[in-house]
Order: sequence, then C-alpha cells, then structure tokens
Amino acid sequence: MANITRILAGSLIALAVLLGIFAWSLSRRAPATIAPVVQGQASFPVVVASRDLPAGKPIEADALTLRMAPSRGAGEFGDAAPLVGRVPLTAVAANTTITEASLTTGLADAIAPGERAVAVRIDEGNAVGNRVRPGNFVDVFFMLKRDMSAGPGTDAEVAATQARLLLSRVRVLSFGDATLPGTSDSADAASSATRASSAGGGARTAVLAVRTADIDALTLAEGAGRLVLALRNPADNDVTEPAAMAPFLASLRITNDGKGRAAAGLSLQALAGGTGAQPPKQIPSWPPVPATAAFKAPRVQAASNDLELIRGSRREKIAY
Repeated sequence: MANITRILAGSLIALAVLLGIFAWSLSRRAPATIAPVVQGQASFPVVVASRDLPAGKPIEADALTLRMAPSRGAGEFGDAAPLVGRVPLTAVAANTTITEASLTTGLADAIAPGERAVAVRIDEGNAVGNRVRPGNFVDVFFMLKRDMSAGPGTDAEVAATQARLLLSRVRVLSFGDATLPGTSDSADAASSATRASSAGGGARTAVLAVRTADIDALTLAEGAGRLVLALRNPADNDVTEPAAMAPFLASLRITNDGKGRAAAGLSLQALAGGTGAQPPKQIPSWPPVPATAAFKAPRVQAASNDLELIRGSRREKIAY
C-alpha cells in the first residue's frame, strides 16, 4: 500500500513539473496577432449625369447613369426612370449627382406640350358642388345673356340668351388649394396633403389644362358670361368634333346626337318653346330716285376764219 502511494505521489510531481515547463514555454512566445474582422460596407445606387445637362431642356434617358455611393443624401434619386423628361433649373455638370432641388417642380411639369394652364373662377353652383378634384376631366359650358344695352334695330354682340358647350374633356390641374400629386413644392407638400383631405370646401379658382388655340374663347366666355364645369368619367374618351363649334344655331345641321346638340347650343327662346331663330331684320325703305334726263353734250362748232359784220339789216362775211 505504501508503494502505491509513493508511485502516485511521484506521478503527480512529474505531471506538475511538465505543466510548469509547458506554461513557461507559452509565456516566452510572442502573442498572436488577431486579424480584424472586416465587414462588408453597404453601398447605394445614386443617379448622376453622364454628360453636361443644359438648363431648361428635358433630360434624356442616355444622359443618366447610376453610381454606387456609401450613402444616399436627401433629395437624391436611386432610379433614373423618374428623371427622364424632367427639366433642370440650372445647368448640371457631368458626373454630378442630380437632386430634387435642381429640377423644376410645380404645375409646369404636368402640362402637356401645346397646352397652357389657365385659372377660372368657380363656386359651388358651377363646379359640381365643389366635388371636382385635381386630375379629373370636365366639359366646360358657358352661358351668355342677351345684350340689353343695345336698343331696338341695332346690332348687339349677343343677340339671344344662349348656353352651349365650349371645351370638351379638359383636365383639371388644381382645384382650390389641392393640386396634382408631385406638383407641389417640397415646402408645401405637408400643407398640401392636409388641404387635400378637405379640398374644395372653399375653392374659388380651378386651373385647367387648355389648348393654346382655345384660350381666347375661354377668356371671352368667362368675361362676358358664366362658365359651368360638368364632371365626366375619366374612361369616357368621347370628344366633340370641332365642326360642331360653329356659330350659334348654324351647327344644328351638322349632327343630332347629344354632344352635337350640346355644342350647337340652346337659346332661351327655343327653350321656352319658340323656334329659336331670330326674326329677320327690316331693311329701311328709301324713296325712289327720280329718273334724270339724259345728259347732252354741248355742240362744238368748227373753227372758221370768216368775220361776220352786221350793218342794220345787212350781214356780210369778210375773210381774214
């Protein structure tokens, strides 16, 4: 038993010596350098100009490219598709990031070529009870009252009280304080969103996209009469033919369908059951011009070299 105890004690002492030697060898080694763990850095696509962009001209698709950046700033774009057709406010140099602040904003971007934005006066009575919203399509009617200032027998600018269709399928750009999405400035975006929820409550003006050739007629109709906006379904693409916009009552012979009759107009006399035609004007009769006698030219005698002398009852001619 004593021998076993001695053997175990010797073994433990030897193991302790070996562990001490191993620990001493580890302390003499240089500490291992721990390589830092490099994590992948995030990158974002940013739209930049591939060439110089002039101010005031629409951006073409080949003038834009994407570049990876560590971050995307406020107002920068990650997709080039929404920028095609936008117009820079100032010249943009090549390899420059395009931001929202460098592009035009407002209703000008929503106007199609050949159209102009025109504001008209509205109220609850002529704007579908203020139920019109930006982006809707309307038909514009106008009503003119007969010119009562002109006396009888005179030519009046408005000979009969009438109403008719003026413009067909006109797009509404804004109604009161509400505008089309994406056309408000960034400073007004929050307030526009709040006003859009209660749009039309006190609207007094509406901005319409009108063809340039129709602005004169719209201005005259609003100044001389009253406009009425008729809301229409956006899926209804039926537009009145321009030939129906003839002078009052002259276009009744063109077509007899609904839109043609609306364009031809209706007079107050026809609505009341009359014929709708104006009575012919009386041409004043003038007294007949008396016939004058035929004008006779005076007789011209031929020149002569004789001299006639009269002496009492005697006459004689003397040549000279």
